[in-house]
Amino acid sequence: MVPATMRAARMYDVGAPMVIEEVLTPKPESLDVIVKVHACGIVPNLGNVLKNWSTWFPRLPLPKLPATFGLDPAGTIVEVGGAVKGLKVGDRVYVNPGRSCGTCRACRAGNPTGCTSMILQGYFGYSETSQDTFDRYPYGGLCEYLVAPAIGCVKLPDNVTCMQATRLGYTGTGYSALRKGNAGPNVLTMINGATGTLGLPTVMCALAMGVTKILAVARNKDLLEEMRQLDPRRIFTHSTLDGPVRPWAIEMSGGEGVDLAIDCVGPGGGADGMLELSRCLRRTGLLVNVGAVAEPVPFNVHKMMDWNQGFQGSVWFSTAEGMDMAEMIRAGTLNFDLFRQHSYPLDKINEVLAGIENRHGGFSNFTVIPNPE
Repeated sequence: MVPATMRAARMYDVGAPMVIEEVLTPKPESLDVIVKVHACGIVPNLGNVLKNWSTWFPRLPLPKLPATFGLDPAGTIVEVGGAVKGLKVGDRVYVNPGRSCGTCRACRAGNPTGCTSMILQGYFGYSETSQDTFDRYPYGGLCEYLVAPAIGCVKLPDNVTCMQATRLGYTGTGYSALRKGNAGPNVLTMINGATGTLGLPTVMCALAMGVTKILAVARNKDLLEEMRQLDPRRIFTHSTLDGPVRPWAIEMSGGEGVDLAIDCVGPGGGADGMLELSRCLRRTGLLVNVGAVAEPVPFNVHKMMDWNQGFQGSVWFSTAEGMDMAEMIRAGTLNFDLFRQHSYPLDKINEVLAGIENRHGGFSNFTVIPNPE
């Protein structure tokens, strides 16, 4: 039985401590499901990001407060709407938080990321109409039960836990960027910020997709070496502490430059790193940004035109891409066992947001556990 009320962490002011409160358990509409949340991923710097939200991301609206955050939930379906097909009570799922209105011109054209009301459930929106979607799906994963559309659920294979599955969000972000660049054999791929929460799973996806030469760039030499050991025949590393990236990349590419460059640098990263990455592209090369560099980047657009180069932003990923990753996990080509799990009860949410210590780059996975699996 689904209880009438549940515990939820609610934030009343941006960056303020969250309050654990008893609220009404949501009810599903006809195409929704209710998920009992077993784990919700926590980005190590989330507390700092929320405190600086209005400065770092003034154009991205947060939901009306008080709100329940939590971007990457996984759990068990405990109730389904009357029109749901293909999912049932008892299924374990990852809830892709990408939400669109479903009826606007972009949505009807099969382009949900073009929806002006798009949000990341449990986090932020992209326009002034985003609150309409927040009203339909008000809870993130920092609560005991959440409502989500069935179309947003990725059914989990038996060989992944809910705690591990919380990394599908940032893994999917990297996977979608790689797909936009047609990553695969014979596509020389460079990944900047390669040892971080976003960068490491992007490297993992590149391996799973058959990329035969990956140029991985980061600062921490120990983490770079640990990552290189995932496949020393295909991963080649460079620390920014050892000098500029471009000369190394040009040498590693036989003087031509890379086919695909993906920037995974998080909030606080400067424009210089992305500009350097753009200078590593070969003719017809593509730079895809999935990080959060906020400074203006002075690209040489004339050269990019002459060299037929491209720059593209890539936001989140589709549920279909999530299903791809679930199948790769099932088959063993994408290995989530390498993540080091660190879990905390819901009651400890403010301690977690105050600062997570003992981080091990992208290898560490931090989760809050509203309900044990």
